[in-house]
Amino acid sequence: MTATTKVKLFFAHFRLYLFNAFFSKIPFNALRMFFVRRYITVGKQSFVSMNVKLLNIHPDKKQIQIGDNTIINPGVLLDGRIGKIIIGNNVDVARDTYIFTAQHDQHSDHHEIKSDNVIIEDYVWIAARSIILPGVTIARGCVIACGSVVTRNTCENMIYGGIPAKNIGERKSKLLYKINYHPYFYS
Repeated sequence: MTATTKVKLFFAHFRLYLFNAFFSKIPFNALRMFFVRRYITVGKQSFVSMNVKLLNIHPDKKQIQIGDNTIINPGVLLDGRIGKIIIGNNVDVARDTYIFTAQHDQHSDHHEIKSDNVIIEDYVWIAARSIILPGVTIARGCVIACGSVVTRNTCENMIYGGIPAKNIGERKSKLLYKINYHPYFYS
């Protein structure tokens, strides 16, 4: 690794540290969103709460993209280190959800990393403390129950729960809502 590359990497990590340690904790939504938009792509009328942690070392590449009318609640971890996270419109990601695009390969002799994109389509509701693993597409209208670990792609308008998440029901909604949540303060 060249000296120039090391310096660039240092500043990329430092910039990310500043966001996670300081900017993500700003209690004023408008000011916090100013900084959020410097690190990820955020659509119209979307809300990223305080204490959302980004693992997005290369913010210029826009590894994390959030659509319109979407809410990302406190304690969510968005891991855009290697793969992309693409979140659609009218998505509700509840507290303490982790979305990973990279993980160690358990079969690797050298503890290597494997990665893939995560796609969350429109009108998905991910309940609290869920984990989404690399390579997963959560189909339109799905509900992921609290504490679930999603390891595989889902089908449209279905409810998934458990470890690993399995189909436990069907969502019976016409999905006509539009998320519009913008509190002045939120913790």
